[in-house]
Amino acid sequence: MTQDKQHKNDMYGNIDARSESEEGVLPPIPAATVVLLREAEQSYEVLMLKKNSKITFGGMWVFPGGKIDPEDYGEENDLEFAARAAAVRETKEETGISVDSTDFIHFAHWTPPPGPQKRFATWFFIAKSTGVKSVEIDEGEIKDHQWIKPSDALAKHSAGDIDLVPPTWITLHHLSLYEKTDDVLDHFSKTTPKVYETRVVKASDGDRVAMWKGDAGYGDWDADAAGDRHRLVMSPGGFSFENNVEAY
Repeated sequence: MTQDKQHKNDMYGNIDARSESEEGVLPPIPAATVVLLREAEQSYEVLMLKKNSKITFGGMWVFPGGKIDPEDYGEENDLEFAARAAAVRETKEETGISVDSTDFIHFAHWTPPPGPQKRFATWFFIAKSTGVKSVEIDEGEIKDHQWIKPSDALAKHSAGDIDLVPPTWITLHHLSLYEKTDDVLDHFSKTTPKVYETRVVKASDGDRVAMWKGDAGYGDWDADAAGDRHRLVMSPGGFSFENNVEAY
């Protein structure tokens, strides 16, 4: 049997379940995050936060955000309303930055594969930050921050200098395709939000693969199926995104 070759930032653990209804599968916890952009040297940077190593996603570099609390619904019985409110609240708590949810563009939603681990089904928003003079972290849940170009963050991850979970890595990958803030926002404002219902399996070479709809192996949970690709290969040497079916 081929031995698993697991990247240290593979957040998914050993997934055996194939359905949300299987025994022992925990329901995903609704959550929200916001990607904040700022102008920088004829390009742009994104705000990233380093999580305390002793909490969920410990040591990872992430975007501001967290789980949706009951009070985020207010008087609305609407999950997107609550997600936007949670992203505003968490951004203020984690960075001291006040943002307006009406500026948010919803561009993705991520659900981890079924399993016994704590899972967060996360709304991803993006917005341009204006007038931000400083970032105030609490040195508790958040230990560090930086404004960084998406391509630089990916390079640091490739070199092993920072840790990124797959949804963050994929987001940075797509951001890195654009040079200017307005190009990013214009693109995402015109596209339907991407839905990532993740399935993770081991390929015959031992690499673990996260797959999404459109991948030839998605339906049968088969990373070795020949055909179209919409996946992240999480080899120990680094992440590699393969896609020939989904327009971004």
